[in-house]
Amino acid sequence: MKKILITGSNGLLGQKLVELLLKAKDIKVIATARGENRLPFAEGYEYHSMDITSREQVHNVVANVKPNVIIHTAAMTNVDQCESEKDACWSQNVSSVEYLIEACSKIDCFLLHVSTDFIFDGKSGPYKEDAEANPISFYGWSKYASEKQVKNSNIRWGIARTVLVYGIAHDMSRTNIILWVKKSLEDGKNIKVVTDQWRTPTLAEDLAKGCALIAEQEAEGIFNISGKDFLTPYEMAIMTADYFKLDKSLISQADSTTFSQPAKRPPRTGFDLSKSRQVLGYKPVSFTEGIEVLAGQIGK
Repeated sequence: MKKILITGSNGLLGQKLVELLLKAKDIKVIATARGENRLPFAEGYEYHSMDITSREQVHNVVANVKPNVIIHTAAMTNVDQCESEKDACWSQNVSSVEYLIEACSKIDCFLLHVSTDFIFDGKSGPYKEDAEANPISFYGWSKYASEKQVKNSNIRWGIARTVLVYGIAHDMSRTNIILWVKKSLEDGKNIKVVTDQWRTPTLAEDLAKGCALIAEQEAEGIFNISGKDFLTPYEMAIMTADYFKLDKSLISQADSTTFSQPAKRPPRTGFDLSKSRQVLGYKPVSFTEGIEVLAGQIGK
């Protein structure tokens, strides 16, 4: 029986991972998050409250549970908030990884760390796993620093990098480009969407599948886990409007200079998925299929 501990189980990816791994045979799931368990079901897994910014809590929980694998999904991911609250960002995104590495090294536990396309400057995407990092935001720097900690550690590790994750959390606490476009157009609002940024948007369920594949195989190294379609947010908006048969004329093209955001965004990221397909057998859905999954979940 393999024990897999998930950090950030109240978050979007954490929720999807708990659901997915509960279906697997021979896996015992340990969910952890700060404070109360907010998952809508309590059967089939253990829950421990664990604040990843507390070295003592991390060490205690990991020592007590003795997992074989930790999937570290908890992070501060609001890019603009990271720019203005650097200490909190560093504590959640970098110090936490240091504590997990220490805890893993005591029990020979495999650590899967979830990272981001924002470690790149976005000049030459889509990127392969061995591309050179050059972050342009504090969030990007924090995730790059945590990757370096993992790589330079003495434990067994994997890194799952992802891009623009979208999905539906149980409490609908997070919006995403699909829900935003759908609601805006239904309300008859004109929206401006950027045409000069490129991404490979990732369905949360696909990211969970990719993480599960790495965790189950304890596959070492870096893996790109994202969607397969290379799109601009404008193209994503048009595809969303088409799917829900909404008025596309309300969507206008804009470039990113028309939006003032505290943190810089890399213009052109996205991932080459060749390695994940070959090594892990990872198969993501298309963006249109992703919209269909969300539509099913919101009952539209």
